[in-house]
Amino acid sequence: MKRLDLIVGERELEKLLESLELAEVPGYTVMKHVTGRGPERVVSEDMEFTGLGANAHVIVFCEQVVLDRIRKNIEPLLNFYGGVAYVSEATAL
Repeated sequence: MKRLDLIVGERELEKLLESLELAEVPGYTVMKHVTGRGPERVVSEDMEFTGLGANAHVIVFCEQVVLDRIRKNIEPLLNFYGGVAYVSEATAL
């Protein structure tokens, strides 16, 4: 089982979720309004007032075959809009 963590701008979230649906993911979790420190080494608080710059964290648990379809679908989005994706091994308890 694989765990896919995606961090994207909230403005691109709907496009990302459409790509996941096309890949026939079994399900996903979405957390909106996430923030953190990136290469700029600053944690932005602007989104608390305006919503601009807000990110979303999407988590998907799936098998490798589904992950391969996801990768094909989301690479163009990440390359165009930005964002990050990380894959790790996951074991159910």
